[in-house]
Amino acid sequence: MSELVTGEAVALELRPARLPSRALAVLLDLAVAVAVYVAVTVALVASTSSLDGAAQTALTIATFVLVLVGGPIAVETLSHGRSLGKLACGLRVVRDDGGPIRFRHSLVRGLIGVIEILMTFGVIACIASLVSARGRRLGDVFAGTLVVRERVPFSSGGFMPPPPPWLAGRFSGLDLSAVPDDLWLAVRQYLTRAGQLDSRVGWAMAERLAADVAARTGAPVPREVPPPAYLAAVLQERQARETRRAFGGASTGEGAAPVGPAAPVVPVAPASTVPPPVPPGPPPGSPSVPPSVPSSQNRPEVSRHLPPGGRSGTGFVPPA
Repeated sequence: MSELVTGEAVALELRPARLPSRALAVLLDLAVAVAVYVAVTVALVASTSSLDGAAQTALTIATFVLVLVGGPIAVETLSHGRSLGKLACGLRVVRDDGGPIRFRHSLVRGLIGVIEILMTFGVIACIASLVSARGRRLGDVFAGTLVVRERVPFSSGGFMPPPPPWLAGRFSGLDLSAVPDDLWLAVRQYLTRAGQLDSRVGWAMAERLAADVAARTGAPVPREVPPPAYLAAVLQERQARETRRAFGGASTGEGAAPVGPAAPVVPVAPASTVPPPVPPGPPPGSPSVPPSVPSSQNRPEVSRHLPPGGRSGTGFVPPA
C-alpha cells in the first residue's frame, strides 16, 4: 500500500500498479491503436492514390501522430485516466495527490511515451518502472501521476484469529465497562492486520494495547498469556457479552453481564382442571345490579358472601 496525502491533508491508501499489469494494459492499448492506425492508413491510401509521394508521406505522419499519440491522450483525458487496456486490467491513472488527471497530465505522459514506449519498444519504460518504488515510468515522473489498481483482489486480511482454546472463559470476570470504544477499535484493527505486520512491530503494538486494556480493566495481564492471545480473548469476551445483551441469550459464565429482569411467568391451568367455583349471586327475586357499578345496595350482599379470609374464591376483590 502507498500512502498519498491530498491537498486537504488526508492520507489515502492506494495500491500502485506493478510492471506486469501495466505492461498488459499497454499491450492492449497498442493493439487497439495499431488496428485503428492500419484501418485509417488503408482508407487514406485508397482515397489518396492520385496524390504525389510528398502528400501521401505527410498524410501518413499526420495519421501516425493523431492515432498513436493523440488518440491515447484524448482517451485518458476524457475517461479520467482509464484507457481500454487499463479498464480491462482494473487500473487507473491518478495524480500524486490521488485526484483525477487533466489534459496536461495526459499530454506529458503521451509525448514522453512516444520515446520510452514506441521508439525504444518499451525498454526505457520497463527499466524506470522496475527502479521506481511506485512502479512509475518517466512519463509519470514528469507528469506527476501514478497508476493505481482500482480492483483490489480479495484477501483474508480482515479475518480476526480466535483466541487459544485454553483461554476460553478465563476473562469472564473482567470489568470491561471502562474500556472506551476507540481502544476496542484499535484492538480489532491490530488483530485483523497482525499477519501483515513485522514480527517485532506487531509484538510491540500488542504489548502496548494489552497494557492499555489491562489499565482500564484493573487486572494485570497474566505473565503466561502472550499479549496477542490476551487481546483476542478479551475481545471475544466483549463480543460474547454484547451478543447476549443484544439477543437475550442465557449467560454461560459467572462473570457474564446480566441480561435484564425476566418476565413473570403466569401459570396456565390444563384443560382437565376443574373450573373454579362461581361465587353465589344474590337471592332470587332481588334486583340485579351490575358488579362493575358500585352502589350502596349491593355492598352488603357482596360482603355477606365473602369467605372468612376476606377474599373471594376466584381472587376478585370487591371495590372499596
